[in-house]
Amino acid sequence: MHACFRPDDAVRCDGLIPRAAARQRPGRWLATAMLGLMLLAGAVQAQPAIDAATLPEVKRTRAGLYMMAADVPAFLAAQGGRVLFLDVRTRAEAMYVGMAESVDALVPYVEHQELMTDWDEQRRIYRLEPLQDFVPEVERRLAERGLVRTDAVVLICRSGDRSSRAANRLAEAGFTRVHSVVDGFEGDMSPQGRRSVNGWKNAGLPWTYRLERSRMYFPR
Repeated sequence: MHACFRPDDAVRCDGLIPRAAARQRPGRWLATAMLGLMLLAGAVQAQPAIDAATLPEVKRTRAGLYMMAADVPAFLAAQGGRVLFLDVRTRAEAMYVGMAESVDALVPYVEHQELMTDWDEQRRIYRLEPLQDFVPEVERRLAERGLVRTDAVVLICRSGDRSSRAANRLAEAGFTRVHSVVDGFEGDMSPQGRRSVNGWKNAGLPWTYRLERSRMYFPR
């Protein structure tokens, strides 16, 4: 019985692949696999665009680089180590609320007064004051990792307000790729007054109360 072939001689009518075609196909399969991997890598790096118009004014940044907490792990993995992930909340928040396990360092953008004697009536919290060595501390953490101001920096705060202001401060200092996590570590407030809407914790991402001294902020 003679085997029959399709016009391109790539596959026989009985479903078998001729030897000549089989020898040619591994290269094509390899090229296809490599293309698939490249497309997958591109998909990981391309974060879903967040329209600034959908964000409250307090969460908008000059650079316009935003991401949701749920997208941070994939973004970090796609940078090949050329990224700095910073928590810009206060030291008290890190201690009592916890911190994302993948954060490189805590660098508060603002801090409570030492004695906490003043009250912020608008925000209904003890007054927060800008940290004067915020930029120098970020630069120090950047240098520790062998990074420069053109590398990616990701900032996370409680719910995206402070991280946006911190991003603008770094942009003024010459940083070019500062991303703000718009829902932060705890997330936005629900109508019931709870931070249960979104954010790092509500996304089920790894976090801990066990803090490492090397990642904490100390005045210098």
